[in-house]
Amino acid sequence: MTSSARRFKRTIGIDYSGAETAEASLKGLRVYQTIDGSEAEEVLPPPGPKKYWTRRGLAEWLIEELDSSIPTIVGIDHAFSFPMRYFERHRLEPDWQVFLEDFCAHWPTDELHTYVDFVRNGSVGNGAARTGERRWRRLTEEATGSAKSVFHFDVQGSVAKSTHSGIPWLKRIREARPQLHFWPFDGWTPPEGSSVITEAYPRLWSFSYPRRDRTQDQHDAYSVAQWLQEADKSGELRSAFQSPEPEPIAATGLVEGWILGAPWPPKEQLRRGTSKKVRNTASKGSNSLTTRPGFTNRNNQTVIRKTDLAGNDHNQVIYVIECQICGKRYGANGSDIFQRRCPECDNGQPGLSIKQT
Repeated sequence: MTSSARRFKRTIGIDYSGAETAEASLKGLRVYQTIDGSEAEEVLPPPGPKKYWTRRGLAEWLIEELDSSIPTIVGIDHAFSFPMRYFERHRLEPDWQVFLEDFCAHWPTDELHTYVDFVRNGSVGNGAARTGERRWRRLTEEATGSAKSVFHFDVQGSVAKSTHSGIPWLKRIREARPQLHFWPFDGWTPPEGSSVITEAYPRLWSFSYPRRDRTQDQHDAYSVAQWLQEADKSGELRSAFQSPEPEPIAATGLVEGWILGAPWPPKEQLRRGTSKKVRNTASKGSNSLTTRPGFTNRNNQTVIRKTDLAGNDHNQVIYVIECQICGKRYGANGSDIFQRRCPECDNGQPGLSIKQT
């Protein structure tokens, strides 16, 4: 693919930081960009008293820069949304705009002099009314095999503070530049000529580039910007924009968000704590990992066997599922297995009948 076939004339990589306040000069908040065919270079904040970017200053810069005059793709290193369990717990409509409005009302981390921890401890906002469990991960985080939960605070490599401090600025950018395409919430395939904002995970690409004299934060931002440029040129970016399959995974991704370039099904399926039974069955080959006997989803529901019974979803058959917590067995469509919760002990939907007629 020639350079003339590139969709984006500029790529921007952002290594985010949830430290301190929105006005604080943050050494860990770094921005790199490529323009046309140039190598990624660091973008420094405008001249002034702040040596490093602030979250507020970065959002204002993006609003100014993303004016549709230069097709641009931006990769930001924090989550844009939360797992489906969060929507279920708080009875929220599975819609990203609804999520943004509700989250910002409870977590006003873009306000002056506000630390994420101020909301966590109840000094500001009402974060206690909008919490999640550290074991909850989005499907796209499971796909990477290493990305941490958005609720996993106070550990090395945590994205929780960055996410809780960054989401309100996404809302502000969206309001100021409604023509921007926030991927995948505005659709898996961005319109030609549009500028796009995506969630990035530098670990997917940072090992592909020599670090040289860059700090880790600088290198992460560099890697995002450089990969976006190269993937756009090679055509890999178009593939990365494609929705994951099957359709229920893509539907969940439109609510939870998706890390650009994260595979589905995951390349690395085996995780710590996986039983030998799962390890053995995971390598035997199947059209879908989630329907293999022995597969256990994130809610501890395990596939026992396939039946010949017709499901109640399009072209689906029923699988026998067993809860690893209470032992309940029930039927489920193959397309539902990845998100099933136990109907007996975890408020899941009633199971389908597995009795032969």
